[in-house]
Amino acid sequence: MTTDMVYQTETKTDSITLFLDYDGVLHPDEVYGSRKGVVLRCDGHNLFEHAQLLADLIDPYPQVRIVLSTSWVCVFGFDEAKARLPKQLQTKVKGATWHNRMEDRHLWMQFTRHSQIDRYVKRHLLSKWIAIDNDDTGWPEEKRHHLVHTDDRRGLGDAAAQNDLIVKIEENL
Repeated sequence: MTTDMVYQTETKTDSITLFLDYDGVLHPDEVYGSRKGVVLRCDGHNLFEHAQLLADLIDPYPQVRIVLSTSWVCVFGFDEAKARLPKQLQTKVKGATWHNRMEDRHLWMQFTRHSQIDRYVKRHLLSKWIAIDNDDTGWPEEKRHHLVHTDDRRGLGDAAAQNDLIVKIEENL
């Protein structure tokens, strides 16, 4: 039996949902699948190089819960995508924007990241949420205050992105 995520509704008003992309956030965006597995084609960088940094940044905020908003879930499944994170982050993961029981998988893959997140926000009636993503396509101006937009190569390694994340968490407290 798989432990794939189950739809949950926000139950605590103090909970802050953090939508987390991987590529362009936890490592550079130059990630490809090959016969050898997942390959990062960016010299001097490693897969998930900023994952522990994210764990350290959100550690002072126990109310932060993570929803995976990465294509890794669709490609590898929820359990494997979650397992790529440090244990400290895994314990905060409560779900994903994509689920293997979704009937509109092909349509979902064509949605912008904002549309994928927006569907989750509306379905789960979220009021306090932040998205960390290098893809800002389709983000309407009135919702950009929820987005920590990262650079494709620097991701969360950029001090400005780290600061933006902390500011947005503090604004949601």
